[in-house]
Amino acid sequence: MKHWRLFLVSLALFPALSGAAEMRSVHVEFEDGHYVMDAEVWFDVDQETVFGVFLDWDLAAEFSSVIVEAKNVGPDEHGGMGYYIHNRGCILFFCKSTRRNGSVTSEAYTVIRAIADPETSDFDVSEETWTFSTVDDGTMVHYELRMKPSFWVPPLIGPYFIKKKLRDDGAEAFDRIEQIAQERQDSSG
Repeated sequence: MKHWRLFLVSLALFPALSGAAEMRSVHVEFEDGHYVMDAEVWFDVDQETVFGVFLDWDLAAEFSSVIVEAKNVGPDEHGGMGYYIHNRGCILFFCKSTRRNGSVTSEAYTVIRAIADPETSDFDVSEETWTFSTVDDGTMVHYELRMKPSFWVPPLIGPYFIKKKLRDDGAEAFDRIEQIAQERQDSSG
């Protein structure tokens, strides 16, 4: 009877485990007051669908529990698209609500760049780039982040815990992104 229950539990968990995004690498550094993250994640979903999920800022609040609000903004006076994202998170005893508002550029199904406007954001610098390529019948996303908060971060523990939070929250978000992309791919194909 115990083996039967174990089998049922394993069977129930199998789809969730098999559909998890595969983080191939992640590096987070603190350099000259900037947090720099570089990650590669493989998704078992086609490139066009994954690209579409990343480009739709309205979906971002579904990626992670720290995202309170996210939306597409634009077009601006030059016809460019933008984004707005409001995060709320805690690291030990230090809780902070942050906002980023900026511009988005993209190259069809291959690159997305988001740059926050320091005048309307809580960051002096926040630059993100996602590069998409087809690998092993799925999509490899190379993510680069460079950010410098305009708010105070506890100097002795801040860099360590922010690096840890970026790494941990990124893993959670990537699994959720894959789930959303798979649902889109399944409904369109």
